[in-house]
Amino acid sequence: MRRLGFLIRKEFQELRRNPRMFPVLFIAPVLQLGILGYAATTDVRNVPIVVADGDRSTASRELIGRFEGSPYFTVIDVVSTIRGVEQDLMSGRAWLVLAIPTDYGRMIQAGTPVGLQVLADGSDSNSTTVALAYASSLIAEKAAALAVARHPAIGPRIGSLDARIRVWFNPELSSRHFMVPGVLALLLMVITAVLGAMAIVREKELGTLEQLNVTPLQRWELIVGKLLPFGIIGVIDVLLVVGVAVLWFEIPLRGSFALLLGLSLIYLVCTLSLGLLVSTVSQTQQQAMMTAVFFFMLPMIYLSGFVFPIENMPAVIQPVTFLIPLRYYLVIVRGIFLKGVGLEAFWRDALMMTAWGVTVLSLATLRSRKTLR
Repeated sequence: MRRLGFLIRKEFQELRRNPRMFPVLFIAPVLQLGILGYAATTDVRNVPIVVADGDRSTASRELIGRFEGSPYFTVIDVVSTIRGVEQDLMSGRAWLVLAIPTDYGRMIQAGTPVGLQVLADGSDSNSTTVALAYASSLIAEKAAALAVARHPAIGPRIGSLDARIRVWFNPELSSRHFMVPGVLALLLMVITAVLGAMAIVREKELGTLEQLNVTPLQRWELIVGKLLPFGIIGVIDVLLVVGVAVLWFEIPLRGSFALLLGLSLIYLVCTLSLGLLVSTVSQTQQQAMMTAVFFFMLPMIYLSGFVFPIENMPAVIQPVTFLIPLRYYLVIVRGIFLKGVGLEAFWRDALMMTAWGVTVLSLATLRSRKTLR
C-alpha cells in the first residue's frame, strides 16, 4: 500500500505540474453542463403505453385499437385496474398510462361525457410532450367519430370524450430536467475514459512506463495507481455537477444522494476500465484520444438513449444498446433525480453496469500484461 500511495502521489504531482489540466478537469465540466443543459430532444415513435381498461367492452377495445394501430404507440400491456401501473412508469417500462373508466361503453351509448385519464412520465419532457400530443390527437379523432355517429336516425345519442392529462415526475415538462442529469454521465465518461487513457499512453511516449515496470510495483498496483487519481477527480466532478444541477438549474434530487454516489462509483469503474483498454491498443496520446472518441464515446452517445430514444431505433440496432454502460447509468441517474426511486426500480441496470465494468476491467488487465511492459 505504501508503494501504491507513492504512485498515486506521483500522478497528482504530474497533474499539478500541468496547470492547463485543471480547467479541463474542473471548469470544463461546469461549462459543458451549462451549454448542454439547455439542449432539446427529438421526436419519438413507438411510445410504450399501458392501458388500464376498467370496462372491457367493445367500445373500450375500439379505443385501444386506435392506439395499437398507430405507429406512434406500442401497447405493452392491458390491465383491468390502474393499481400497479405506477411501477411501470417508475421503472421506465411505460411512458404513458391510459385509464378507461368503468361503464365507459354504457356512458358512451347513454350520451354521457366520458373522462379519460392519461398518466405520463415527464422525465423526458420533450418526448412526453410529443407523446401527449399524439394521444390527444387519437382521442380527438375518436371523439370526432362519435360526433358523426351522434344522429337520431342512426341510433341513440353518443357521448363525448374528454382527456384528463396528468404529468408525473416533471410537471412543467422542462427539457433541462431531462438533459442535465444525462450530462453528468457524459462528463464522467469524457474525463475518466479519455484523460485516463491519455495519461497512461503519455507514460509510454516519455519512456517512464518502462521505468515503472522495473520497480517492485505489482501489476495491480500500477493499474490502480494510474486510474485511481482520475477516479477521485471523477467523484469531485460528480459533486460539482450535482451541485450545479440542483442549485443553478433547480433540478429536483428526489432520490438518495448516497445511492447516486455509490452507483456513480460503479459507473466510474466502467469508464476507467474503458480508458485502460484504450491505452493498451494505443501508442500515442493522439491515437488514444481518437480511438476513445470515435470507436467508443460517439457510438455510446448515439445508442445510449441520451440523444435519440432507443424505442425510435431500428429493431436490429436496439439489442446493441444493451452492450453500452451509458444506457444503464442514464436510467439510474434520471430515476434518482426525477422519480426518486430506489435500487428496487433499476437493480437490473445496476447489475448489468457492474457486469460490464468487471468484464472490461478484466480484459484491459489481461491486455495490459502484454502491453504495459
